[in-house]
Order: sequence, then C-alpha cells, then structure tokens
Amino acid sequence: MVGCRQDSNPKAAGAPQAFPVKVQTLQAQVVPDSTEYLATLKSRNASALQPQVEGEVTKIFVHSGQRVETGSPVLEIDPRRQEATVNNQEATLRSRQATLELNRIEYERRKKLYAAGVIAKADLDTAQTAYEASRADVQALQAGIREQQVQLHYYTVRSPMTGIIGDIPVHVGDRVSTQTLLTTVDRGGGELEAYVYVPAEKSGAIRSGIPIELLDDQGKPVTRAQVFFIAPQVDAVTQTILLKARVANGNQKFRNDQTVHARVIWAERKAPVIPITAVSRLSGKTFAFVAEQQGQQTVAKQKIIQLGDLVGNDYVVLSGLQPGERLITSNIQFLADGMPVIPQS
Repeated sequence: MVGCRQDSNPKAAGAPQAFPVKVQTLQAQVVPDSTEYLATLKSRNASALQPQVEGEVTKIFVHSGQRVETGSPVLEIDPRRQEATVNNQEATLRSRQATLELNRIEYERRKKLYAAGVIAKADLDTAQTAYEASRADVQALQAGIREQQVQLHYYTVRSPMTGIIGDIPVHVGDRVSTQTLLTTVDRGGGELEAYVYVPAEKSGAIRSGIPIELLDDQGKPVTRAQVFFIAPQVDAVTQTILLKARVANGNQKFRNDQTVHARVIWAERKAPVIPITAVSRLSGKTFAFVAEQQGQQTVAKQKIIQLGDLVGNDYVVLSGLQPGERLITSNIQFLADGMPVIPQS
C-alpha cells in the first residue's frame, strides 16, 4: 500500500515542478518605421548681433543675461576716426557754402548789369555757371555728410528687440570686423525649428507633414512635430536633404542651437511589442515563451519569432506572436518547451 501511494505522488515519480513566471497579454500597438538622426534647434525669436563697421571695441554697455529693450546700446566701436571725417566734411561744407553765397551775389549783380546793357551775355553765362556749379558742389557735400553721419550711428551697436543678452565673446580693446559675432539677443519662449539632415537616398520617402519625434537622453519621445519644409535640392558636400519642423517650446525644455536626437517616422503600423527581457537567442534563432493552457495545467510554449526595430526597451514583433497571447516576461532562462508554469500578472 505504501508503495502504491509513492507511485501516485508526482514528485516521487519525477514529474517537473511548475515554475512561477510573470506574464502579460500581448496587444497590438502603433509602432513606427523610423530612423534616428541628429537635429539642431533654431529659435525664431533670437538675433545674432554683428557690427556693420570695423574697429576697436571701446565700451560694452551690457552683461550676459541682462534684459535689454529695443534700441538699447549694447556695444561701442571706436568712433573717433569717423567723427573726424564728419567734422572735416562739415568744415569743407561751410567753405563751399561761403563760395556759393559769393557766386550767388556775383550772379545777381551781373544779371542787373546785363539788363542795363553794360556787359555781354557771355559774362552773365559765366557767372551763372559758377553759381550753379557751387550749388551742386554744396548739395553733394551735404549728401556725403548725411551718409557719414548715418555711418557714424553704426559705431554704437543697439539691440534690435527686447530680450536677454547671451554670451559676449568680445572684450574692450578687441578689433572686430563685420563678420565678428558680438552677442545674441533672445526674446525667449516661442517655438523653435528643428533642422534635420536626411541622406539623399531617403528622398523617395520624404514628404511634407511626416512626423518627427524629439527624444530625451533615454531615447523616449519628448514632443512630436511635423515637417513643413523640404529643401528643393541636395547639399553638394554632405549629400543630405534639409528638413524643417516647428517645435512647440512652451515648457522651455529646449534651447536655441541645442543638438538633440530626432526620430523621423516614415510610416506607422500596428504590431505587438515585447520587452527585451522576454527574448532569448539560441543557434542564431530568436525565441519567446508564451503561457498556454493544456488540460488542468499551464505550460511554457517556446516560439520562434522575428523581430523588427527596437523602440525604447521593446522589440517590434514581425512574426511568430499574435495579439492576445500571454507572453512570459520573467525567468525565461530557466524555462524549457512544455515546462509547467504558474502565471502571475
């Protein structure tokens, strides 16, 4: 009798013990067909200040981080040479104006003499020519002075908008040219534009309105935008095509000139996804275990699967699994095909 009882005991007969595992029900999710690139964010509310004249920096009126109003002076370039030019032309103008007045008086006098028949017409014409030449000379000098005075205003660089001053890489005493970046002014807030350069071989998949996701350091989407601009031609040097997308930045997560990872989504479709921890590999093949009911017990069923792209910490399943199946996500290294398991949510 004791012997019969021992044979009826599964443990004594060597039956495999059920193993506890975590399971999750597979569901079809929208997964992207995408490619990641680097994107540069450009602000439409920022302005780079460059001088319109060359010279030595003599004064800096602001500091980095300071808020300025439209028209506020930011920096001064040595204006003394330009001031001397203006003063010299103004002195020349006064001399020419005196000559003009003298020629005018002479012209008026000769008109009276000619009317009285005292001088010939040639004398009158000579006086008129001298007067008109003097007047033209004065007008040309006045125009030149106005031009030089406008040029003089460029020696004081002013803020084109109300905003925050950025970094100021120049110092008092530095010589600057029209190509030198003095600083930036940023109004802050507002949307940005993401500049993404896509290889030319992808030109057939590019279309206006395709989504672009900006990713954080963990590769998770932070925000989504749509392409509104596609460069009409390929860059001859890099063989890339520029795409632009407007990025809302109300929460101030991004900064002007920031470089971020961007995912260009070519198409989207529904497919099941499984976590990395549920995947096993053997002899060049990829497997996953699902929990299947067989009579009174649940067993682990090993299935060959084909995986697509990695989205975050999950793989897209191309074949081998269907939505609704119960995927085993833990302890898969201890499982074998047909092994009894105890599913846990």
